[in-house]
Amino acid sequence: MTSSSRKVLLVDDHELVRLGVKSSCSELFSMPIEWLEAETLQDAVRIYSQTPDIDAVLLDLNLADCKGLQGLRSFLHSHPHAKVAVFSGTQDEFVVRQARAMGAAGYIGKAAMAAQLRDTMVSLLWPSGAAGVRGPAVGLFPRMQPSAMYDRVAELGPRHLEILELVLSGCTNQEISKSTRLSLGTVKNYVSALLLALDVRSRAHLITLFR
Repeated sequence: MTSSSRKVLLVDDHELVRLGVKSSCSELFSMPIEWLEAETLQDAVRIYSQTPDIDAVLLDLNLADCKGLQGLRSFLHSHPHAKVAVFSGTQDEFVVRQARAMGAAGYIGKAAMAAQLRDTMVSLLWPSGAAGVRGPAVGLFPRMQPSAMYDRVAELGPRHLEILELVLSGCTNQEISKSTRLSLGTVKNYVSALLLALDVRSRAHLITLFR
């Protein structure tokens, strides 16, 4: 590996997604990217522990052993100094804001075009002015408009926020129950309380408010 190369850990449980990312970013500005891969959060934590000098982590939010932002929370708990960018199909305002507040270095949508992905990777791996790279000035987080709904969300308690994260990540009540180790009935009560607190008619209506 040359001194100008970068090492990135890509965490996603879909092989074709990983292949697409690696193909789009095999090198940037003629500088090679060395890709490490993991399909589960547990494997990602282990690989990061065993591999020196990983420059960045691209972390999917929905893996076999974690759902929603719990994966980000767990990874940063194990490796608090890691530069972790969320790599997700979820573009909900709440999830993006929560990821940033929790310490994510960036948020990259899976629907991003190849050129946009490369530009974002440059901003992630070579901060402005570093290593003589003069790439496009790309924000590492999607731009969000001020939202009264988000102000209401900020008033919720930590357990309600956790449940909301999982709902917006597309998890069913059964998946939330398994992830949080709460009974199915308790999860249903939390979801009902969220709908009431945010003054929405249904789970589907709730999700649309953050799209």
